[in-house]
Amino acid sequence: MRSPSTAAAEAAFRDERAAVLATLIRQLGDFQLAEDALQDAFAAAIVAWERDGVPRRPGAWITTTARRRAIDRLRRDRVLADRIERLGVLAQLQSPDAGDPSVDDALPSALGDDRLRLIFTCCHPALAMAARIALTLRSLGGLTTGEIARAFLVEETAMAQRIVRAKRKIATARIPYRIPLDEELPDRLAGVLSVVYLIFNEGWSASAGDRLVRGELCAEAIRLGRLLVRLMPDDPEVAGLLALMLLHDSRRDARVDEHGDLVALDDQDRAHWDRGRIREGTVLLEAALRRRRPGRYQLQAAIAALHAGAPAPGETDHAQIADLYGALARLSPSPVIDVNQAVALGRAGRAGEGLALLTPLLGDEALGRYVPLHAAHADLLERTGDRAAAARAYATAAGCADNEVARAELLRRAARLGAAS
Repeated sequence: MRSPSTAAAEAAFRDERAAVLATLIRQLGDFQLAEDALQDAFAAAIVAWERDGVPRRPGAWITTTARRRAIDRLRRDRVLADRIERLGVLAQLQSPDAGDPSVDDALPSALGDDRLRLIFTCCHPALAMAARIALTLRSLGGLTTGEIARAFLVEETAMAQRIVRAKRKIATARIPYRIPLDEELPDRLAGVLSVVYLIFNEGWSASAGDRLVRGELCAEAIRLGRLLVRLMPDDPEVAGLLALMLLHDSRRDARVDEHGDLVALDDQDRAHWDRGRIREGTVLLEAALRRRRPGRYQLQAAIAALHAGAPAPGETDHAQIADLYGALARLSPSPVIDVNQAVALGRAGRAGEGLALLTPLLGDEALGRYVPLHAAHADLLERTGDRAAAARAYATAAGCADNEVARAELLRRAARLGAAS
């Protein structure tokens, strides 16, 4: 059983990590050194707080200790030539009149929220888009390397290497880590939107663990989405993203039953859907579409609105949903979109077309453990009447699933078809 001091250290680390890490990175200009120092501070907190009690300001304690550990690491480094200046800066910050170390001394910005400022800061245009998104998700998004890898459909080792390379580029190119000026925000927006969307996705359908939904991640992504809409009210994709998240989140309470088991969309009790969220998302989407600058978040929100607006499963316009996925695939090609379009085609009575769309994906080694692909394959096979093959495909999907709730549901479907075949 964890002691109260250990629990307090874990809570402080979880709550303060992003802000402390951002401060250290800005001061050191070195992602890896900042992360190592923060880990050192966390280890020190577990020991010190057990001995001395939890400090009145845990976050400040961690910030100060992490900075001291960074200085210790710099002093131990045999190659100090390019780090003398950083040591001097840190030494100044250790002085009694240095002020509050948690205060960011960057230029004023329209970004008033700490978490959003940090995300814009990390989404630096000098990095490739995939690298900046992955690095931001790892550093500030609350996602593990494995969760990010699953979102990008790559192996965890490959994603870890991508993140390491991004950190190395920041260090070698001396890319400044500072809050962007207001005029620089639009150039970073695409990366920021992707980060927020992927945080929501991991919350909406957890890639691992014993919960299907991580509500805290959904709530944080929606909070950030609302801030983005206030910051950039004229950008239709910003409104589209918030609409998409709200429309999906409206179904959150109906996605699992009282036993924690997954409830398929068509089996959900629509009385449990949040009508306020649906109305808000629909209004946002309609306002965005009136600007006639369609983008991938608006298209996805339009699909979610068709699901949310249908009074009963049989009244969902799956043909239009399949068409929207087709438009989305042309705008932003992705195997994830292809899988979703195939499912929509099946539900529109065109399972053969859906199978034809999936067939090339089933041979793609990179998608070998992509659970939705195998689950979609199973669904389409069942719709064509091949129940035995569908049972095998569901079993394959279950074997790839790291989330316990999703795995249990896939095994139930495989068993149902196996018993009936």
